[in-house]
Amino acid sequence: MSMKLLITGGAGFIGTNLIAYLNQHTDYFLRVLDNESVGHRSHLASLTCEFVHGDILDDNALDRALDGIDAVIHLAADTRVIESIEDPKKNFDINVMGSYKLLSKMRSRNVGRLVCASTGGAIIGDVEPPVHENMVPRPASPYGASKLALEAYCSAFSQSYDMSCLALRFSNVYGPYSFHKGSVVAAFMRQIMRGETLVVYGDGTQTRDYVYSFDIAKAIHDAVADPAVSGVLQLGTGVETSINALIDLIRETVGSDYPVRVEYRDRRRGEIYRSCCDISKAGRELNYAPQTALREGLQQTWQWFLEAERQ
Repeated sequence: MSMKLLITGGAGFIGTNLIAYLNQHTDYFLRVLDNESVGHRSHLASLTCEFVHGDILDDNALDRALDGIDAVIHLAADTRVIESIEDPKKNFDINVMGSYKLLSKMRSRNVGRLVCASTGGAIIGDVEPPVHENMVPRPASPYGASKLALEAYCSAFSQSYDMSCLALRFSNVYGPYSFHKGSVVAAFMRQIMRGETLVVYGDGTQTRDYVYSFDIAKAIHDAVADPAVSGVLQLGTGVETSINALIDLIRETVGSDYPVRVEYRDRRRGEIYRSCCDISKAGRELNYAPQTALREGLQQTWQWFLEAERQ
């Protein structure tokens, strides 16, 4: 019998990439719950899934979405670091209360498997990379704190109610279907297409670990398929890349037809300076091994942006 999956926030960037991957590699029944505040059902138009419009804070929407479901992939979240500093209550309501409601509904319906999106750098804070799962969390923003709370509730529900919960700490994910995404690669590519100047907060030496969306999608699929894997896993590439190096690669990717201009501004509070992750635990427990080099992933992402612009 084919597995029946619910994907919360499935009309967003990672959800859309995940559904595209699952459509290609499985016969799973897929249902999406999304309030369309960021993603939109139109992003799923070329993909096979059932769509439920609703919010994870809405009990009725959760009941509709969970009906007949075997496992849940929880991607719905407020993921914006700076906005979480400006409005921590909104971030708390969505990321903590919404996740708690989802876990409670899953418990009442005997849906025993949850794979959810967490974050690495924002939970651990400003430390010497690479970050790993055994580091003491020191969140640098309300967003990081909310994801740490999600991980804590997953741990509690796993041990108290015999559920199997796995939190995947994503590094900086980029790739196709990201035209509406606020993360750095998508934002830079949109700005370049519009002839706008790229804005860098800091001197550009700050670093991140950039992982391609389909490598993440494969990892999520593998995680859902193996309920014995639980706890927390860090997912990235293990490669630390500065913003300046990223801009150089993007400049090479887009070519001379698209000039790349950069403006540097003061660094913003709440953002970590260096981030890169140790993926060895995910390699051991999930056979995780990302295949897409940054140069290749940027080329594929840029081609998607060009094609999306023509449509």
